[in-house]
Amino acid sequence: MSVLGVTQITAWGAIFYTPVLIVPLIAADRGWSMSFAMGGFSLGLLTAGIAARYVGSSIDRLGGQVTMTCGSLGGGLGLALITQAATPLTYCLVWMLLGVSMAASLYDAAFASLGRIFGMGARRPITALTLAGGFASTVSWPVTHLLIESIGWRGCYFVYAAVLVLVNAPLHAFLLPRERVEPDTSDVGTVRPPAKVLPARGQVFALVAAAFATYAFVPSGLSAHLLAIFQRNGIDAGLVVWIGALFGPAQVMARLIEFSFGRDVHPLWVARFAFGALLVAFLMLALTGITPVIAAVFAVMFGGANGLVTIARGAVPLALFGASGYGRLMGRLAAPFLLVQSAAPLVMAFVVEHVSDTAALALAAAFAAAAFVCAMLLRRPG
Repeated sequence: MSVLGVTQITAWGAIFYTPVLIVPLIAADRGWSMSFAMGGFSLGLLTAGIAARYVGSSIDRLGGQVTMTCGSLGGGLGLALITQAATPLTYCLVWMLLGVSMAASLYDAAFASLGRIFGMGARRPITALTLAGGFASTVSWPVTHLLIESIGWRGCYFVYAAVLVLVNAPLHAFLLPRERVEPDTSDVGTVRPPAKVLPARGQVFALVAAAFATYAFVPSGLSAHLLAIFQRNGIDAGLVVWIGALFGPAQVMARLIEFSFGRDVHPLWVARFAFGALLVAFLMLALTGITPVIAAVFAVMFGGANGLVTIARGAVPLALFGASGYGRLMGRLAAPFLLVQSAAPLVMAFVVEHVSDTAALALAAAFAAAAFVCAMLLRRPG
């Protein structure tokens, strides 16, 4: 879906990836602490988790062309308002609006829209979509830096607001399909029998939700602290930046491999492999210590694992529970994922400050191990 490919790059780039560059400027401009200013972003993620179920249900009822259009318009309004939010209360309220917009315009909403359009055939479009979305940070950070340098952080947010309103909203409103794509049945011999699915409740649903929610702690916590941990362990600051830059290409490469060769591999095995590879990466850090080479290898393995997990987040629920009510299902699964994601940076910061970097890495590894155990306990429908 080329429409969603474009809008995912711009939505992630405008709302999710900009705080790391812009929030410090907001804090300095308004005399707030960095903890409070970044806490607004965490509040937005928390709000997204609360709103996710309702967003998913609305996509089931109305379609992505309605819900994601509203998400884009809300995101544009929120980015414009944040430039004028001069008090702590208004700043928090704007981030709550942006949180609802994230729930209605990022991956979970896009996956739900694809599930509604393609049904059980949505796995390939989901993988293709994550290939496009993987370039969001690669595009966003350099563009954001250039905009800040030329027109300031307020001007940068106004530009992104215009993109969401004038580009994303019309694309969602007018170019997203409104009807389900029917499978090609011209060659009867190629039509596969309906896949067996499980009810989205009970132990199986709890294990799926727990696997992805516990995993959410890892990328969210490490994204805020991993490079600083590497630097505190003796790696040159410039080299650390290059090591961090390996994450994005590794993520995209893993998705490309899955797209090219993973058609017949059940997505549950993709998730298990990704969680297992991440555990091996943590074990490597623990056994060898942090050196430039080991840090680079870890960044590649971490990026590759994250790329595969993003696909699995959309494909595993579809394969296990089917396409009926997929939007609401994705919303139910997104809620714990986003709640853990919002808390992880704060928890990791506390552990780093009051215990040690080693303890923080061990905590992230424990969450990865929990995700792996949950995935291994899951069973495919017979």
